[in-house]
Amino acid sequence: MSTTRIGDLLLLAVAIVWGSSYLTAKTLTVAGGVLVLLALRYLISAIAMLPLLALRRPTRPELGTGVLLGVTQASVLLMETYGVAHTSATNAGVLISLTILLTPILEGLVSRRWLPRSFFLAAATATLGVILLVAGPGLRAPSIGDALMLGAAVIRAIHVTLSAHLTRDRPYNSGILTALQTLTGAVLFAPALIAVPLSYGPGQWAAVAYLALGCSVFAFVVQLWAIRRTSASRASLLLGTEPVWAVLFGVLLAGDHLTPVAVAGIALVLAGTFYGQHVETRTRSSGSAAGSPPIVGGAQVSPG
Repeated sequence: MSTTRIGDLLLLAVAIVWGSSYLTAKTLTVAGGVLVLLALRYLISAIAMLPLLALRRPTRPELGTGVLLGVTQASVLLMETYGVAHTSATNAGVLISLTILLTPILEGLVSRRWLPRSFFLAAATATLGVILLVAGPGLRAPSIGDALMLGAAVIRAIHVTLSAHLTRDRPYNSGILTALQTLTGAVLFAPALIAVPLSYGPGQWAAVAYLALGCSVFAFVVQLWAIRRTSASRASLLLGTEPVWAVLFGVLLAGDHLTPVAVAGIALVLAGTFYGQHVETRTRSSGSAAGSPPIVGGAQVSPG
């Protein structure tokens, strides 16, 4: 199996893990608040990743890149979590799905190498699928939560594009960079633990550990590893299937029901993702055949 296909499967695994986190995160924010949850999630993640930094000190370029990506990643989680708390699930799902379209635009601006229009058509199809998937209750009037979700979509697109652009053709270690990201987030959110008392029970602590180790450590390592071996646009398309898995977990665990419109939305998301992968693969292959480096954020990457 090719490295690209392995990366695709791993990114889908990240989307599934993130999709499974919605119900967990919702209950934890009610029990302890957004900032406390983020602080604990990052703190546990950082502790799990510290052995990597003990084995090898990061280089100065790795340190700068890891801290920058840590700030953008923490910003996404902060705005996304607060946004969901202050808007409807429908508005949140529609706005965050804009990342699928924003990322290839940003990647094209940074690399000055644009994917064909057919890829943007595939991304638009996937975005339309998300809209149908979450359109049951209908859109509400714009709110501060919508502004936060829109900001989260923009910053997520920036984060994914930076992850590809800043690490391509560099002898960086993906594990070290991820450890630096989690450590940065832990430092940023740690003050929240000082002023707010914790009221978690054993089950809630287990849920926090799942968010930290599954949705942060595993997801951040895999995301960065895969982005360095494919393109930011392809990664965002695959990660954009997250709402599909969230809905399916809601059906399996929370007793939600799928409507015909939601089923059509899932079909469009999967169709857009599949076709977009095909277009991106064909574009990179044609670039290689022409004697230029594969299109991976605009340049060739080195393993890490």
